[in-house]
Amino acid sequence: PIDVLIVDDEKDFSDMLAMRLVDRGHHARVAYSGEEGLAELERQEPDVVILDIRMPGMDGITALKEIRSCHPVVEVILLTGHGAIDTAVDGLKSGAFDYLLKPAPFDELVEKLEAARARKAEQEERIRRAEQRALLRRSGDV
Repeated sequence: PIDVLIVDDEKDFSDMLAMRLVDRGHHARVAYSGEEGLAELERQEPDVVILDIRMPGMDGITALKEIRSCHPVVEVILLTGHGAIDTAVDGLKSGAFDYLLKPAPFDELVEKLEAARARKAEQEERIRRAEQRALLRRSGDV
C-alpha cells in the first residue's frame, strides 16, 4: 500500500479522496491547509503528498518548496482546479513529481501515485547503496 497525505482545503473533496484510497488498500491521511500538511509530515513522513496548489494561507507552491527542503525523498503530486498550467509548471520546476487538473479521474490519480511511489523507492535504494559504499570505504573493505 502507498502511504498518502492529502493536503487540500476542500474538506469534502479531501475526505472522499482519502476514503476511496483506503478502499483501494492504501493508507491516506488528510490535512486541510499547507501549514497543517507540513505539521503532519513532521509527525509521519508519507510516500506521496497530494497537494492542492491554491489554498488560503500557505499556498501549495510554498508548501511544496518546504516539503522538498525538509523531506527530499517524499514525492508530491500537485492538484489544481483552476487550470493554472503556468503555476503547475512552476511546481514541476520546484520538484513536484507531476500535476493533475481537478477533477482528475481517480484511476489516473492512482496511476500517478503508483509511479511516484516507485520513484521514491528507487531514490531510497540509491541512498542505501551510497551509504553502504561509504561504510565499506570507512572500514577499508573497498
